[in-house]
Amino acid sequence: MLANKPVGRNASALKYDILTAMGTYALSLEKGPQRLVLRFMTLMTARYNWQRDELAVGQREIARMWSVDERTVKREMAKLRALGWLIVKRQGARGRVTEYGFDLERILEDTKASWPAVGPDFEHRMKGANEPERNVVPLMTGTAAPAPDVSDGTEWSLAKAVLHQEDGATYTAWIQALTRESRAGGRLVLKAPSRFHANYVISHLRDRLLAACRDVDDDIEVLTILS
Repeated sequence: MLANKPVGRNASALKYDILTAMGTYALSLEKGPQRLVLRFMTLMTARYNWQRDELAVGQREIARMWSVDERTVKREMAKLRALGWLIVKRQGARGRVTEYGFDLERILEDTKASWPAVGPDFEHRMKGANEPERNVVPLMTGTAAPAPDVSDGTEWSLAKAVLHQEDGATYTAWIQALTRESRAGGRLVLKAPSRFHANYVISHLRDRLLAACRDVDDDIEVLTILS
């Protein structure tokens, strides 16, 4: 948890510091990831409600802001969720847009390596902002699988990243072992390491997996799990 929330007294200074950290971090990245962070910063400055930790804006408006199509918006938002920077607070339905929150602690942690580039005063200030509360004892839940590599850009890699961020325990136990077998039109085929594994995923997780896949590629209509 942030020791100093970006609301109330000194809120403006802390907001600028967060944006500075993100901008410096973005400029150290390759073109693709850099563009993703800059797009996120645009959403933050234009539409994020810091007081309520709320971003409620439709894909059409985001596409217009970013000068892209809505398919690109869907994929980029999925990448931001996979990073852990963007969190779904309420899923959109029946004309209501999805409401998101920002994990500012995660953003600060991910940009930490770039703080010295701004200056020692900035680094000292940001370390103070990100210092955890001393009376909070973290809950240890065992070894979790690392976030998946999304560099290949496939729909399954992106969906896995979203699933990892949403529920790390379930991802570690059942999802990380699933591999992409093939894709034909709207049908995506995954392969499980055993028949038992496949049957469990089919019975308990297929709808969730299909929803995550459709989150990043709405052309996917059918998800098949093989063993």
